[in-house]
Amino acid sequence: MIELFNILDADDDNLKKMGNSLGLSLDEMIVLKNYFSGLKRNPEDIEIQAIAQAWSEHSCYKSSKIYLKRYFSGLKSPYTILTMEDDAAVVSFNDDYAYVVKMESHNHPSAVEPYGGAATGVGGIIRDVLCMGAQPVALIDSLYFGNPENTSGMLTERFIINRVVAGIRDYGNRVGIPTVAGSVDFDDSYNTIPLVNAGCIGIVKKDKIVRSRVEKENDILIVCGGRTGRDGIHGVNFASKTLNENDSENRNAVQLGNPIIKEPLIHAILEINDLGIIDGMKDLGGGGFSSAVSELLYAGGLSGIINLDNVLLKDANMEPWEIWVSESQERMLLAMEEKNLKLADEIFKKWGIEYSVIGRTVKSDNLIITYKGKKILDMNLKFLTSGPVYARNYRPVINNKSDIAIREPENYEKFIRDFISRPNICSRFNIVRQYDFTVRGCTITKPFTGFPNHETHSDASIIKPLENSMSGLSITSGSRGKIVSIDAYNGTMWVLAEAYKNTISSGSIPHSIIDALNFGNPENPETMFKFKESVRAISDFCRYMDLPLVSGNVSFYNQSKYGEIKPTPNILMIGIMDNIVKRITPDLKSTNSGLYLIGNIINTLAGSEYSEMFNAEYSYIPPVNLNDLKILMELLKNNREIINSAHDVSQGGLIMALLEMAFGGSIGIDADLSQIDGKLNEKLFSELGTAIVIEVKNGMEKAFEEKFKSVNPVRLGKTVNNKIIIKNLGKVVINEEIDNLRHIWEHGLDKYI
Repeated sequence: MIELFNILDADDDNLKKMGNSLGLSLDEMIVLKNYFSGLKRNPEDIEIQAIAQAWSEHSCYKSSKIYLKRYFSGLKSPYTILTMEDDAAVVSFNDDYAYVVKMESHNHPSAVEPYGGAATGVGGIIRDVLCMGAQPVALIDSLYFGNPENTSGMLTERFIINRVVAGIRDYGNRVGIPTVAGSVDFDDSYNTIPLVNAGCIGIVKKDKIVRSRVEKENDILIVCGGRTGRDGIHGVNFASKTLNENDSENRNAVQLGNPIIKEPLIHAILEINDLGIIDGMKDLGGGGFSSAVSELLYAGGLSGIINLDNVLLKDANMEPWEIWVSESQERMLLAMEEKNLKLADEIFKKWGIEYSVIGRTVKSDNLIITYKGKKILDMNLKFLTSGPVYARNYRPVINNKSDIAIREPENYEKFIRDFISRPNICSRFNIVRQYDFTVRGCTITKPFTGFPNHETHSDASIIKPLENSMSGLSITSGSRGKIVSIDAYNGTMWVLAEAYKNTISSGSIPHSIIDALNFGNPENPETMFKFKESVRAISDFCRYMDLPLVSGNVSFYNQSKYGEIKPTPNILMIGIMDNIVKRITPDLKSTNSGLYLIGNIINTLAGSEYSEMFNAEYSYIPPVNLNDLKILMELLKNNREIINSAHDVSQGGLIMALLEMAFGGSIGIDADLSQIDGKLNEKLFSELGTAIVIEVKNGMEKAFEEKFKSVNPVRLGKTVNNKIIIKNLGKVVINEEIDNLRHIWEHGLDKYI
């Protein structure tokens, strides 16, 4: 194996071949050749494998780092504790507690092994939160699938969808953490390359926060939990290249999750942390020991001496480099003083958790690894962990498409029936009801809300993370690839605006933002332009709205032989509320209530599901009026007592906002859209704007109109029994029983899931 990496004598052609096997470019191999020439030796196989892991796109963000630093520096708030520094963000919740949050993608593994890829995505994000010393309390998943009818790949889209959902379901349910929020979208660009964005929220006492670094010299390093095997080798390398479905390495790169180990591991880690003896902690995910050990040490200004003979193995005949880069799941890395090992040992034995001491921290520039009495790695830790940084070329996207008016349906009632059954519009019951979103008993607003067995989608889920506090956190997550693909800057702004509207419509105050940026090939200048513009939009939004961006993730190379995905910046927004009793839900509460529209509907069908039905292409996305959003937030915050229900106008447009409110309450609507500007199809199906539909409590209409007069509320009509009646300019658009429409909406995914 060592001879394979005889880089000192290799010419450029041979260096390129070696680099291809490692996921490194020729330029990067030349840097390594120069480095080892200075040492006057060739690298050992473990050294070159460790560098390949550390320098992968997934690990070191070599294509995105320059833009992340440029646009995201300083996006903090007085209440943020740790942001962009450790494995997960830590944000103040109250005087004594903080919430911990992180979202990551697990796209490539889910494309080749959907069940295992999705399950280990959930497992990994739980560990990210756990390693900050927090109790994981809620899971989030935002999923992006191809056309459910697609059968062109090695795996059918229907198989991918069902196995991804099953992986998320089984892992979350078995470990006993509720999956409370997320999103599901379908688009042809995700054919064979699904996006699986998994998030987790935890809660921790502020005096029990653990850092993803160790600063004490002569601490011992402990690995605990699952054993180390050959599963997940080269996982980060695989996730840092264009997907090749014929690559035999792909399945071996997918880790194997085990939630049955994870549950007692969580208990053990939290008990040990309560003793205050953990000096630093990392989870072993992407890159395995290679990433976790190196990052834990380097972040604390130390290095270490590691003995791989002490690592507990699944396979006794593993090569030392395989041990070092394996991404086997359910493992945690802890640093502590040796005198405290006895205390940790008692807790590990109590929970049946295996562990071993694999090394100790030292004050040195070099990391040293030994195996069977031989030194097999001796490298400068800064060189090993830093990785290259690229200023990739970017080229503005030239969009020569001319926007054209889309014809209106001849029969709106028939069209609406077809529309509400579409995969992107219909209910998500088939998927979300597979998840346990009530375990632990802290989910206050569930993913579905309303009349039992007649629920509707919530704008945001709300959890009550502390038993003795009435404060809550709202959670919403999603993206809009169709809109972002037209205009990356304004499209991303609308993704953020929708998250903001979801949050304030639930009665919460926006508190923090987490991104998971899913893009195509960074070597494509147009892809890099879209990435840069998307990052710039997030920065501008956060600064204007005075919101912190607390954590993030970048996933590149989401591309298959069918092309690149639509740019998909997934936004997870956390809101905070002082009292969960003040929450608002979208289900209608009573008949004869006034229905109002606040905010505006923009007269465009760009990026909408309606335009997708007509295969219409657009070149322009209007900007978001951020000040309008701020005004709406203040009005909703200060007038909750007169609001029965609220629902933002977003995917599917105003028609879906009205229908979903009616479905959740089993209460009808009699609405007239005549006072709204625009063509009827724009009024009903535009997905852009700051609009929110409000149900006002009986007898409070005049008070509402007075309090909201600054935003010119439009009275749409009132709530009624059983019927959906919508009129416009004296004509009836639809007049139908609620149950007939709800049946269509509820069963839209039945043939796929």
